Order: sequence, then structure tokens, then C-alpha cells
Amino acid sequence: MNISQRELARLATGVENRDPRTLAQLDALPSGRARIIGITGPPGAGKSTLVGALTAALRTQGKTVAVIAVDPSSRRTGGAILGDRIRMQEHYGDPGVFIRSMATRGITGGLARATADMVRLMDASGRDYVIVETVGVGQDEVEVAGLAQVTVVVLVPGLGDDVQAIKAGIMEIADIFVINKADQPGAERVEREIREEHKPIVRTVATEGKGIMDLLSAIEAAPVGAGHARPASEPKIDHLGIAVPRLEEAISFYQTLGLVVAHRETVAAERVHVAMLPTGDSRIELLEPASPDSPISKFLEKRGPGLHHVALKVPDLAAAVERLRASGARLLNEPRAGAGGHLYVFVHPSSTGGVLLELIQESER
Repeated sequence: MNISQRELARLATGVENRDPRTLAQLDALPSGRARIIGITGPPGAGKSTLVGALTAALRTQGKTVAVIAVDPSSRRTGGAILGDRIRMQEHYGDPGVFIRSMATRGITGGLARATADMVRLMDASGRDYVIVETVGVGQDEVEVAGLAQVTVVVLVPGLGDDVQAIKAGIMEIADIFVINKADQPGAERVEREIREEHKPIVRTVATEGKGIMDLLSAIEAAPVGAGHARPASEPKIDHLGIAVPRLEEAISFYQTLGLVVAHRETVAAERVHVAMLPTGDSRIELLEPASPDSPISKFLEKRGPGLHHVALKVPDLAAAVERLRASGARLLNEPRAGAGGHLYVFVHPSSTGGVLLELIQESER
């Protein structure tokens, strides 16, 4: 799916600001086929210069690229201090390159809170490569490995004992090691220090473009998902279902809190009118009975308005259902399509501790 630079910039701003309308649009976009590359390493390793050189190499091959550069936040404005990375400005006039700087806004882990959604957006936009550059890492700042299909750890000569100090952190997430500024004294020592990690090692001098094609070859040779890419995620709350007698009145209340209806439909199989209101990374689902024999009608008669169910998103619904059946859990239906077209299964409250549980197949992105 091709999205113009202007529209992509608008959507990126909405994603970073956690705008409910934009997040709803994002959920409706199809996934792309981008190769997602994480570039991380200690401050001063030349990551931005390396990303710029890698982008130039990809463009010579006709590949389109999105760069997400996570920067420190300005204490005054809250925005990214380094802005759009002046060291990448050679690519600004190229329609095949989209560069977005994101402020960490105080979030640790080397990545901004909305980075995962930004990666999804760039992937959906039809880019061939999405490169995520972290702000600069320490022992705990390894979260890029959860987003990237290939994680590149950039080191430089002169680190000395620092290589040993960071081994418990970023060293173990690397799929590829890059020794940048390899023309400087100490490159041999760094390579000796990391050779025992048994990962590909590439030497580069990014300012001169040396070794960049070797790095690109190593990235393309790395199997997608072989390292830390797109791991099976843990179940997470997708939405809270709330039964209401009158949908419009309920919507009016939540709108006073600043929430916006992103999706409405009638689910014939459940005989229910549905309104979805995004709340950050999850949603509130308002449920109004569409007929007297609707399960929501029966719920309202018995318990009155209130929490009807909790919905969890799972990476593999079929596997989850198989495990639940093996454990003796009571399932209320076979997997079927619900609001928004997602596959779902309900688990009876007797098996969950008293709350109706909905399991939803996580969309593949």
C-alpha cells in the first residue's frame, strides 16, 4: 500500500501523539513486507552516519527506506533534540526515503513508547526496509530486539573494558556486530572481544562508505525471525466490553472524557450493536442489545449495565484454544469472526475466576 510522504508524515504525527483516530486508521491498514532492521550501540558509535550510509546503499538498489530515529527529549519542548538528524539530510529530497525522529519523552529502553506503532505504519506504507535507530544504549536498553527482524549492534575501537561491561545487555541481542570507525587503532581488540559471541562481524568506516555493502549482505543473509524478530507476544488486553442499555447515552458520557468512537457496527451473530473507543493501546467496547434475545439483553436483565467481558489478544488463537481444551476449560463457541472481522472465542466465567473472557487472534503485521 503506497502512502504519500505528506500523508505518511500526518499519520506519523498522530501515532506519536497517540491520537485515537490515527490509531484506529493504523489498525485498519494491511501489513507490508518490510525488512525491519534495528541499529543500536553505545553513544558515539556513529550509528546515525552508519544508517545514512546504509540508506544510500539501499537506494542504489532501488529499495525504499523508512528511518525511525529515536532521540533524547528536549527538556524545554519535549521534542526530539536532534530533530531530523542533520547527518542524514542528503536523503531529504529523495521520495524513496522517509525519515522520522521521535523523542523518548522520558521512556527508558532506547525506544519511544510509540515506536512499535511507528514501525507498523512504515511497514504498512509499503517501504522495503524500516530502520530503527535507538537513542544510545546501556545494559538495560535492549528493547529494539523486540521490534527488529535483524538487530545490528554497533561498536567502535576505544571501548576497552566497556565491551565487557555491556555484554550482559546489548551484546546478547545482536544478530550482527559492526565495528565502525574500523580504521582507528583498537579495531582488532574489539573484534577479539566479541568473536566468542559467534555472530557475524562486519568492519565499517561509515563516513567513507567502507564496509557498507558487506553489512547489507550480512543483513540480507540473516534469516527473518531467526534471532529476536517478531517473537510470539504475550497476551495483552485488547478491550473491555461494557454492556449498556442505550449506546448513544454511553457514547456521550465517554466523549466527555475525550474518547472518540473509532468504529461502529452490528454483529449479527451476537445480535448486538457495538461501538469501539480507543484508549491508548487498548479500547472500550460498548455493547447494546440489537434484539430481545441477544446475550447482552439477558446480561442486562440479570446483572444490569456494567463490565460484560475482558478481551485478550493472543498471538495464536488456535494454539490457545487447544491448550484450553486440554486443560478442561469451558469454551462457549468455536473460533468465529466478530466486530472488525477478528477471530474470537469466549471462555466461560467458571473457568476464568468469574469473568467472561474473550480471546482474540492478534492480527499479523
